[in-house]
Amino acid sequence: MRYASRIFTLAALCLVASANAQNYPARSIRFIVPFPPGGPTDVLARVLGQRLAEQVGQPVVLDNRPGAGGNLGLELAARAAPDGYTIVLGAPPLAISPHLYAKLNYDPVRDFEPISLVGSMPNVLLVHPSVPAKSLKELVQLARANPGRLNFGSGGAGTSNHLGSELLKSMTKIDMVHVPYKGASQAMLGLIGGQIDVVVIGTPTAIPQIQAGKVRALAVLSARRLPAIANVPTANEAGFRGYEVSTWYGVLAPAGTPKDIIARLNAEHGKVMTAPASRERIIGAGFDPMTSTPQQFADFIKSENVRWGKVIREAGIRAE
Repeated sequence: MRYASRIFTLAALCLVASANAQNYPARSIRFIVPFPPGGPTDVLARVLGQRLAEQVGQPVVLDNRPGAGGNLGLELAARAAPDGYTIVLGAPPLAISPHLYAKLNYDPVRDFEPISLVGSMPNVLLVHPSVPAKSLKELVQLARANPGRLNFGSGGAGTSNHLGSELLKSMTKIDMVHVPYKGASQAMLGLIGGQIDVVVIGTPTAIPQIQAGKVRALAVLSARRLPAIANVPTANEAGFRGYEVSTWYGVLAPAGTPKDIIARLNAEHGKVMTAPASRERIIGAGFDPMTSTPQQFADFIKSENVRWGKVIREAGIRAE
């Protein structure tokens, strides 16, 4: 009798979950953004939020929660009720942070239900004009001939621009000195001013300085060339196959969110990313719009975890 009661209770819960999914959303959705307002990432989040609100007929309220390298906002999302009314904009910290911090207050895999990849921002490898290297191959040769003489800047230990240069070091076995700054924009200023020799940085920051002639671009770290700097080859074209570093973004929900709701949100984000108006705004902010299934996004996070874990271990990087 007790066994039959449990089956009845489980069936009732499944019916309630199904009904909730069919009526979803019945109120506003909280969209946690683990980054400060302003800048390209905020543009991406606002396009997603505004378009999603229009499609589902309920407000989508952006909640900017920067801090701890993006981990503060992710922790808040991991602890939220798994009812579909809290989603979060995830980024590389999901794959990088487990290798940087001795302890995290959330589990990047177990605590989330991936919904969809939504965009990526290519990075470009830049050098100061005084560096006597006109190609990526020449830069590697220069670094090999002068171990420890070249330095590279970043927005801090474990940031994507830090790991982008560490990946090149790992692939080519060269020795360059890391100079951390308090943000990627400060690292760019250091490059322009000649305090550092090399930086890997996102296209919205890089392209204006390339076009102004203040820095020299050696390689685009993406699968294809960029129209705005079409004369700059990809690292793959330069003979460094697999040297791709893009800052990616995707939307997730707390673990335990009903699968029907995840499927609905995945479909809605697919509509956002294929709508001409939103695609134009996202591309204009420097992103490549993306879509994926929840499983493809989950597999991608795992592969990024393996990739960057190897780089971090080899470089001995720890969070500052």
